[in-house]
Amino acid sequence: MSTEVQTQIISRSPNILSGTPVFVGTRVPVQTIIDYVAGGHSLDEFLDDFPTVRREQALELLEQIKRQLINARI
Repeated sequence: MSTEVQTQIISRSPNILSGTPVFVGTRVPVQTIIDYVAGGHSLDEFLDDFPTVRREQALELLEQIKRQLINARI
């Protein structure tokens, strides 16, 4: 049984950055986009600095985070 988990946007494998969730097809941790936005940077700045991440991936990830926050019961 494989320990690798992968979706269209996020990949997680013990062989890539010790299992840190990354954008599929890259070695860019998902946490990086959150850090960029929290630091006041634009999506375009993030994409310029990490050209291996596709705009569609970044937008879909942000949309998924938004949906989870809307549905969260905090």
